[in-house]
Amino acid sequence: MKELESKADSKNLRWGFSTGSCAAAAAKAAAYMLFTGKAIDSVDIYTPQGSKYTPVLEDIEIDKDYVSCAVRKDGGDDPDITTGTLIYAKVSLDSINEGELEIVIDGGTGVGRVTKPGLDQPVGNAAINHVPRSMIEEAVSSVAKACDFEGRIKVIIYVPDGEELAKKTMNPKLGIEGGISILGTMGVVKPMSTCAIIDTIRVEVSQRKALGEKVLAVTPGNYGAEYMLKCYGYSLDKSVKCSNYIGDTIDIAIEAGFDKLLITGHIGKLIKLAGGMMNTHSSEGDCRMELLVAAALREGIAAEAAVRILDCVSTEEGIRILDEMGLCKPVMNRLLDQIMEYTDRRTKGAMEVGYIIYSNVYGELAKTDNAEKLLRKCML
Repeated sequence: MKELESKADSKNLRWGFSTGSCAAAAAKAAAYMLFTGKAIDSVDIYTPQGSKYTPVLEDIEIDKDYVSCAVRKDGGDDPDITTGTLIYAKVSLDSINEGELEIVIDGGTGVGRVTKPGLDQPVGNAAINHVPRSMIEEAVSSVAKACDFEGRIKVIIYVPDGEELAKKTMNPKLGIEGGISILGTMGVVKPMSTCAIIDTIRVEVSQRKALGEKVLAVTPGNYGAEYMLKCYGYSLDKSVKCSNYIGDTIDIAIEAGFDKLLITGHIGKLIKLAGGMMNTHSSEGDCRMELLVAAALREGIAAEAAVRILDCVSTEEGIRILDEMGLCKPVMNRLLDQIMEYTDRRTKGAMEVGYIIYSNVYGELAKTDNAEKLLRKCML
């Protein structure tokens, strides 16, 4: 873990690794031991963020038909309930010499299962998100190819205390039952100290100003990066990542002397601004569906459809219902008007602000008239 120990925010908080990284490392190690018959005590993988991860393996079980082992989750200085939890992978050969390598990934004990639509995985799938799935598949396939194996490999990810841990998460409300989710878009976990994050945002905004940037580009995170790159040729890596602290970032940008700001982000985060929530963390509240329904009611949605949206677990699913009824565009424009109203209150006229709001499934949902002009200036 030396590669990450030196990476810390301004308060010297240590980074950690996601449950997805733990699962991929355990799966790679189990596959290696299954194919070679040799026990190992650690394994190397690289996260999507580019960091090398070399965890120690625990509770190794080698059988003639399978191998299982665990990696203990290290969340760094992030106060995550899964820190210290053992993430297991069990690897077995499902079929041999079919002429094509296939890796089947599923969840076992303590890994939740999706029961409601609109989440990263379809209903019925284990709650192992697509990035961890790709990491697991890549890790196991690298071993299989090195050993000239062709056939089907079965990988089961399980977490013995996952069901109890899940009771302390949002999973039951989201419709993920029976355990935790295996997550991580970048494979690493950054500490979530509020002061540290805001200090980091302040430093980055100041740097952008010193470099002479005329428009400050801001986004909550990398969610939707593929959409922005495909539709606008714009990499979210060029934006300041504000996490949930949109209001604080607006204040910091004004203090730094910026008079133009472009905020791009997924509807699941930015919809909260329509209710005046300038900190979008779930611990501050969750009014997404209520805001969606309130705007839809003003556009004439029927009560029955409104209740269906209230029962949704994600904005993507709520938008699907609006799209079916032909109400998506007017509802999104109404929400954007509300977002601008609260944004204007925050800026007090000190800044021109633009928004691009999108969905991973439905693409662009709404944007301000000035958004593309501001984006072009960001790309200069």
